[in-house]
This record gives sequence, structure tokens and C-alpha cells, in this order.
Amino acid sequence: MDNDLPYPGGIEIVEADGRACVRLWGDVDATLRDQASAAMVVLAKQGGPYVVDVADVTFIDSSGIAFILQLHRLASEEGSTAILRDPPGLVTNMLELIGLTGTIPFEFTAGGGSMAVTTA
Repeated sequence: MDNDLPYPGGIEIVEADGRACVRLWGDVDATLRDQASAAMVVLAKQGGPYVVDVADVTFIDSSGIAFILQLHRLASEEGSTAILRDPPGLVTNMLELIGLTGTIPFEFTAGGGSMAVTTA
């Protein structure tokens, strides 16, 4: 994470293993609404499957969770998948709090990004 960025958090889209990888970092909240909307437009055109890399998220609120759920819904509507990569406890706790544990599969990586375990 680059602390010289103009925002304390962000959203970017990169290609990883033939899948669109949406990387979220820092504070994922309502201040990222424009970035989230722009990402959804790109992802809807590109198509899934999607990986949502949340390993570097340090804070997430309901708008951040809503973005993740929108990605999951987009993937479902396409007949594709959306996976949360390396979710920290604050993300899994938020999903549990709102009763969505198990809704979105998790992918945990080891070392240089190789897939270790996928859970639903």
C-alpha cells in the first residue's frame, strides 16, 4: 500500500490468472463511491469471473460491503463467480454481522499468490 496516494483507500482493476481482479485497499467506504461506480462499468463490460482482493483493506463500512455484494450479484447474473481473496477479519466479521457468511466464497493465498484454499 502506497501511503502517498491522495486517498486513504482505493479500488483498482488488474488482470490475474485470466480473471478480473478488483483490488481494494485501505479505507473502503462511501468516499470511494465514484471509483466503485467506474469499476462496475468496466467489470460489466469485461465479464467474470472476478476476484476481489481485500487483503489490504484496513476499514470497510456498509458501502464497501455493498460494492462487494454488487460484484457478487453481477457475477451471479452472468453465470460466473466472484471470490474474496484473503479477506481480513474485519471483512469476514462484517459479512457475518449482516448474515452473509458463506454467500461469497473465499480464496486464501500462500507465498507469492498461489491459491491454497477456497471455501464457500
